[in-house]
Amino acid sequence: MSDDYDLDSGPDPADFAAAEPESSPAEADDSARPVHAVGIGPGNLDYLTPRGERAIREADVVVGFETVVEFVADRTDADLMTCGYADEGETLSAFAERVADGETGTAVLMGDPNHSGYQFVGKVEQAVERALGEREVRSTSNASGRTESADECPVRVIPGISSLQMAASRARTPMETSAFVTLHKSGDISPDLDRLRAAVGDRNLLVLPRPFDWMPGDVAAELLDAGGSPSLEALVCEHLTHDEESITRTTLGDLAESAGGTGREDTPFSDLSVLVVRAE
Repeated sequence: MSDDYDLDSGPDPADFAAAEPESSPAEADDSARPVHAVGIGPGNLDYLTPRGERAIREADVVVGFETVVEFVADRTDADLMTCGYADEGETLSAFAERVADGETGTAVLMGDPNHSGYQFVGKVEQAVERALGEREVRSTSNASGRTESADECPVRVIPGISSLQMAASRARTPMETSAFVTLHKSGDISPDLDRLRAAVGDRNLLVLPRPFDWMPGDVAAELLDAGGSPSLEALVCEHLTHDEESITRTTLGDLAESAGGTGREDTPFSDLSVLVVRAE
């Protein structure tokens, strides 16, 4: 898989990350030190799991977006490599080169990688495989684009506590009665919106909005257009587990009044928001 992808037409690095299961640790080569992709939780380090903290603490090098790495900087003596969207590819390549040279690497993601981080996990995997030179030595590849020797340095996900789990707890909406959708990703989100439209009113909805073009008000307007009742209870949970945590309780109809715009100034809610819409 090339880095020259267009997320509106593919291929999507999330598909690369999800193409096949991880091998069992018991099956892994003893000489292979995995790269860990650690979910650090919602930002309050009381919610960082001991297993995730160990992977961060024992790493030689830690990589992630600057705002995420800052949360764990005091938990490790590792070299810290931070990036933004503009230099993401370059930073991950440098990280992967160090892993290929034998250093222990850990990538950190906010929340739980399984809830909105698979694009980043896929990019980490691609960078590591490229640095190991597997593309040049493989003789065959499977449909996912992986090489036969991919597990020479596997990437293993260490789940974290997601803000979605926190929102479900605050709103008392059990996961088994809910439909979860993340809009917090690049590319086409129309299939995700279709899932929300189909479930509104029938199931509780847990939504990670996308700053700032698909914020809670925009999602509410979409759900009203799908036939959702304006009286459905809606909660916007902001900065969950942080000192500034707040929860706005409203209705779908009232929430939709804040729809529109694509900038921070166009919404009353922060980029650290989770929307919950309770079922009828």
